[in-house]
Amino acid sequence: MIPIALLIILLSCFCLDFAVAIDSSITSSQLIRDPDAILSNGSNFKLGFFNPADSPYRYMGIWYDMPSEKAVIWVANRDNPLKDSSGIITISEDGNLVLVNGQKEVLWSSNVSNLVNNSTSAQLLDSGNLVLRDNINRVIVWESFQEPTDSFLPGMHHRIDQRTGKKVQLTSWKSLSDPSTGSFSAGLIHQNIPEIFVWNDSRPYWRSGPWNGQIFIGIPELKSVYLFRHNYTFGFANDWTFFALTAQGILEERFWIKWKDNWEVGFLNLRTECDVYGKCGAFGICNSQEKPICSCLEGFEPKNAEEWNRGNWTSGCIRRSKMQCERRNITGKVGKEDGFLKLNKMKVPDFTEWTSPATEDECRDQCLKNCSCIAYAFDGGIGCMVWRSINLIDIQRLPFEGTDLYIRVANSDVDEKGKKDVFVSPLIKGMFALAICTLFLWRWIAKRKEVIAKLSATNVNTVKLQDLPLFQFEELATATNNFQLSSKLGQGGFEPVYWGNAVKRLSQASGQGLEEFMNEVMVISKLQHRNLVRLLGCCVEGEEKMLIYEYMPNRSLDALLFDPLKKERLDWRKRFNIIEGISRGLLYLHRDSRLRIIHRDLKASNILLDEELNPKISDFGMAKIFGGNQDQADTGRVVGTFGYMSPEYAMEGRFSEKSDVFSFGVLLLEIVSGRKNTSFFEDDLTILGYAWKLWNENKILALVDPFLSESSFQLDMIIRCIHVGLLCVQELVKDRPNMSTVVSMLNSEIRDLPYPKEPAFTERQGAVDSESFKQIQQTYSFNDITFTLTAGRD
Repeated sequence: MIPIALLIILLSCFCLDFAVAIDSSITSSQLIRDPDAILSNGSNFKLGFFNPADSPYRYMGIWYDMPSEKAVIWVANRDNPLKDSSGIITISEDGNLVLVNGQKEVLWSSNVSNLVNNSTSAQLLDSGNLVLRDNINRVIVWESFQEPTDSFLPGMHHRIDQRTGKKVQLTSWKSLSDPSTGSFSAGLIHQNIPEIFVWNDSRPYWRSGPWNGQIFIGIPELKSVYLFRHNYTFGFANDWTFFALTAQGILEERFWIKWKDNWEVGFLNLRTECDVYGKCGAFGICNSQEKPICSCLEGFEPKNAEEWNRGNWTSGCIRRSKMQCERRNITGKVGKEDGFLKLNKMKVPDFTEWTSPATEDECRDQCLKNCSCIAYAFDGGIGCMVWRSINLIDIQRLPFEGTDLYIRVANSDVDEKGKKDVFVSPLIKGMFALAICTLFLWRWIAKRKEVIAKLSATNVNTVKLQDLPLFQFEELATATNNFQLSSKLGQGGFEPVYWGNAVKRLSQASGQGLEEFMNEVMVISKLQHRNLVRLLGCCVEGEEKMLIYEYMPNRSLDALLFDPLKKERLDWRKRFNIIEGISRGLLYLHRDSRLRIIHRDLKASNILLDEELNPKISDFGMAKIFGGNQDQADTGRVVGTFGYMSPEYAMEGRFSEKSDVFSFGVLLLEIVSGRKNTSFFEDDLTILGYAWKLWNENKILALVDPFLSESSFQLDMIIRCIHVGLLCVQELVKDRPNMSTVVSMLNSEIRDLPYPKEPAFTERQGAVDSESFKQIQQTYSFNDITFTLTAGRD
């Protein structure tokens, strides 16, 4: 038998480490005495007493019941701490939930009036909400969700009391060791269009931009947020996720990673200096991608040039020339109308007003006619936004999505290059456009009849060209300097690509080229998506067959990603934008377009980059269109690029959406690592094998491109991308996610990711001696040129 003394010692040690969890209800007879605690019914949350780090004081609080470090989401007596462990949580004689110390002094109370004695009880719900119920009327009379501290949880609502004006706000802790009320607060304002603000004392510190029904314009990546306009309520609906306002004024999205047993940080409201409210002052625009980050709007100049040149931009900018409507009010003379400066991808300024015009043209017209209107914007979810006779403050150019903003400028500031979008009467514009269209239509019909006749003569009539513009060979020869090498951008599987816009010229020496040419015309002419390259037209004259695409000034992804001198341009934000864009382009091909299309040759050289490094999937010569109910197909002619092909496709000729998913996974790992999949990795591993080895050794950061070292604050997102990449390259088709799931994983809409299984092709194999390929005749290259595998079918 265990001696009594030893048993007492063991029980004492146990009690030092663990509080006793009791039923989730509190009544006048059932109380909580420090160090006891109660659990919510689903055991998600715990209510009890805690010490912050390095603090001698005790606090009544609620936290997630996780084995890792406490994630405290609510503190009752934050400004009135317990100095010892004598705290008791109970129901008082007046029916309120209270915290008292050993001297029976009330340190905190729910403070509800007109309660009936012995009629109430409190309960910790599995949402983390502590509620006080009137058991007679069966209603909740108080809840912690309406008196939050620094955390915002799923199911919590940001209500504004329209009668009293009182609103729910978060307030930061003073420090990690002091939960008393700090200097930062955060909440929703609804002057006209809802926005989230963070304040430093009473001064704005950060602003989300207006809500358009789906996103806050200033934080388009935060798509998990939703808002209910009808009752001024704000909330979000992802489990195991919450937002916390730190002592430094940073609004963090925190989510639970089950396999790590830890909380990770996702979204941060302050990612760059430009996120600080009014960084560039009035009429200044902030762009974190430029140096210096602040500049004046065109038509404006620094108000204090000396301070501006020293990097202090808070004084802002002033207008160089008076607007026409201002001059007319002073002199009575009528001059040229004012114009508008168009700014793309913007977080619009503060003090937005919503007005009634239902179209963008009406919005513009109304602003132009009102001299007090100095800017406007139109968003499909909001409608017409205007700014009147006020300094435009907190203007920011966003690295990803944003809204077009039009700034009113004097006509004298409209430059010759047409950077300003000058207002012209819709009637005049319509008449001019009609005349131009009539001329071009007449020429277009004549040319089309001629080309279709030629196509019929050459038996190339499998494609409908009725909706595709046609170009003359002479025009393209002139545009490409007669197809000189100096105009050549690169080489595709069957054709060179020239700078023109971008002209793909079919190689006459290729037997397969004609089929791929016609397939590409048929596929790409039916597609429209921001992450797919746009086909502008084609040319079919004699033996010449050419496709004309929009020109991508930054060429292909591989030209930057694998160049040690150029890859510095690809910081993590740009790389993630590329990853996300490719994923959305693939999702469109697989699920959202009129046709279900499998690309079959996704790789870095087939991702083109526009002037802002936005990705566009190109080269649809190998693409396959699926029928409505078709999930996969077999082929005796395997096409693709070594290193990107899925195992079932390379060895058996079976392909599906999951084949593209596999290629995407390889491409994702390349983007994160900055290395080609054909590079030499240790132990003769492929990039998939190397990533898998590091993952299992908990050394996955060794895969990350050293050029991303400055992105350490986003390591959680980088690791998530590697995790998604490994899920995409799993050997079995059924284990890989589809692109819809991939997009949700990348956007953190799916928080808990499954643990990946071992990828295919973890070890490097010879070109022709692999047992897996011994029955396949191959012509291939590595990473930059498409190859064809021809295999006999049973």
